[in-house]
Amino acid sequence: MKQPYINLHAVDLHYAAVAFKERSLKSLLAGAFKIGSRKAEVKDVHALKNISLQIRGGERVGLLGHNGAGKSTFLKTVAGLYPVSAGTVEVRGEVRSLFDLSMGFEPDATGRENILYRGLLLGLTPAFMRAQEASIVEFAGLGEFIDYPIKTYSAGMQVRLAFAISTAVGGDVLLLDEVIGAGDANFMAKAKIRIAALIEQAEILILASHDFGALSTLCSRGLVFHHGEIIFDGSINDAIAEYKRVNGLI
Repeated sequence: MKQPYINLHAVDLHYAAVAFKERSLKSLLAGAFKIGSRKAEVKDVHALKNISLQIRGGERVGLLGHNGAGKSTFLKTVAGLYPVSAGTVEVRGEVRSLFDLSMGFEPDATGRENILYRGLLLGLTPAFMRAQEASIVEFAGLGEFIDYPIKTYSAGMQVRLAFAISTAVGGDVLLLDEVIGAGDANFMAKAKIRIAALIEQAEILILASHDFGALSTLCSRGLVFHHGEIIFDGSINDAIAEYKRVNGLI
């Protein structure tokens, strides 16, 4: 197999202003009858600005930046979830991402049925998901609730099931957004062990986090995002120092 890699060249990404506007008839009518009020203009959000970089197999890359700096948007762009406005994104290798864990669930279907549905969204075959079903159910620890509709689950139960499904198989490129908050201490201990195994197996790791300890332990390269731009690309320790400097922490 060819070595995995990620190439981004002159990438720009905008969120359309319409995505932030009120869509309900009730909100529209309420706004129409407000006397003397002016609605603030909502401008397009320039989420990523002229991003060019290469990441090669064997690299462990940490993303730093304030909330809204572009870290999560960058991860989702690499995962292929967001279409770019300009530039090119090229990713070679099987991508596994651990963010938006509850995305893709069908609320009226059972947990067991959602194992198949979510597996298909991840690009896995029905035969593979059926073979993995028992281990997924056991890892999630949902007991008889696995045959209840997802809409009856608590948020924690949904995350546990989604985590168990999403980590049933590793990938060449592993994308992580912060630490997984997945329930009680026993489950968290299992989750950390599984994440460690996925990181070990992955050819490329990209981790977005505010945890300097985790970043310095797991990563060797750091990217600092600031208002959608990469303002620093270098060693992880130097990246942490730059992040602190830019945000007035030192």
